[in-house]
Amino acid sequence: MTIRTNVWPVGTPCWADCQVDDVATARDFYTAVLGWEYQDTDPEAGGYLVATKDGHPVAGVGPKPPGMEQMPSSWTTYLASDDVDSTVQTANAAGGQILMPPMDVMSAGRMAIITDPTGAAVGLWEGRDHPGAELVNEPGAMCWNELYTSDLERARAFFTTVFDYSYDDISNDEMQYNIAKVGGHEVAGMMVNAETPPMWNVYFTVEDCDKATDTVSQRGGQVFMPPMDTPYGRMSFVQSPQGEVLGLVDVATTVGEMPQPN
Repeated sequence: MTIRTNVWPVGTPCWADCQVDDVATARDFYTAVLGWEYQDTDPEAGGYLVATKDGHPVAGVGPKPPGMEQMPSSWTTYLASDDVDSTVQTANAAGGQILMPPMDVMSAGRMAIITDPTGAAVGLWEGRDHPGAELVNEPGAMCWNELYTSDLERARAFFTTVFDYSYDDISNDEMQYNIAKVGGHEVAGMMVNAETPPMWNVYFTVEDCDKATDTVSQRGGQVFMPPMDTPYGRMSFVQSPQGEVLGLVDVATTVGEMPQPN
């Protein structure tokens, strides 16, 4: 188990949170599915909860922003930035849109939310007291983040400009899929998905994908894709009772060979 207490490399998914109508219901749901506990937060946080696993921050759960109560419940991926204001300017010049301009989050850090030119929303996080997730790739923590887009080439060009991503193309006859890299390290996936609006999906590690998926159903959620074996682990796609979608992956149970870059 590797614990991270310093800031994440620029462009790396460093945090994820969900915005929901009922924070208490979400808290109980994710406790059951992912084994989360929660830190006490400052009243200034407005009901935002920091979820922990083994005492380490892994994700956030909070209410929808005032005036945005009609938006669907959703997960947001945050990419690390060493200067959110500069990153927003670069993103805007590259064809992105600003959904939430840069703002300080108390002493925790500075954030913004943008969309890429294909319409997928993503957060930016400049960590200060809170650098991001301390634990990843362990049960209850994030293990992968993936962009669904209608225009892979346009998305690639945007993130190369903003974060200097490079890519491995592992597309095949069934899908167009690229792995984004920062400094030679894999950080995220990008794929063409015409069945959903442009979005970032968050995957969380679980010890037993079948058991976790069953818990989703028992807690009133829906299963979009039942557990299936892949070279990356046994995984499923599920939806919470309030509507946000996420992936569950048992990374220890792999079947098949990893795809190689074309």
